[in-house]
Amino acid sequence: MDAIIKTFKEGTRRKVLPKAERPSQEEAEAAVRTLLRWIGEDIDREGLVDTPSRVAKAYLEMFSGYDENPQEALGRTFEEVGGYDDMVLVKDISFHSHCEHHMVPIIGKAHIAYLPDGRVLGLSKIARTVEIFARRLQTQENMTAQIAQAIDKVLAPRGVAVMIEAEHMCMAMRGIRKQGSTTTTTCFTGQFRNEPAEQVNFMTLLRFGKDK
Repeated sequence: MDAIIKTFKEGTRRKVLPKAERPSQEEAEAAVRTLLRWIGEDIDREGLVDTPSRVAKAYLEMFSGYDENPQEALGRTFEEVGGYDDMVLVKDISFHSHCEHHMVPIIGKAHIAYLPDGRVLGLSKIARTVEIFARRLQTQENMTAQIAQAIDKVLAPRGVAVMIEAEHMCMAMRGIRKQGSTTTTTCFTGQFRNEPAEQVNFMTLLRFGKDK
């Protein structure tokens, strides 16, 4: 079962709390101990003694996107493109994120294309941008728009297309508990948004070879 959501509006701009205003690691570990006691665990048993420290360290890694700037990550652009002005598509960028409503995983792939206007990006920078936004609490709709806007702002191309396909563990692990259900979101800017033929070209290239 696929849910398809088209996102065109600007993504929500969210405040990132400065490091100086955040709780210490000791306070984070104490919060984990509280949750463990709340679910009925014995926090003094051998298997859980070091769990609060491990969880705090894991959170630093899984949510490292809060301390990274996607515009800086996109870095410099390149003008020596030999006159190339057709679509650049990077597909099947795997990512793991976390739902901001239940803080459980979102697992999926991002597909990103743009139409150059005299400049191109390093391909690894596109994947890095996905990682930065994925390593924050997210909704899939907002993440889709954020990626498109970041590339649009730094590169100023003729258009950007972003599609994300993901499974949400908040549906698979709790609530309705439906495994295998995926959600698809898209965001188009510029010519991708205004010219249907460019959207068709994007979808055609994206799906090429998948049905073989």
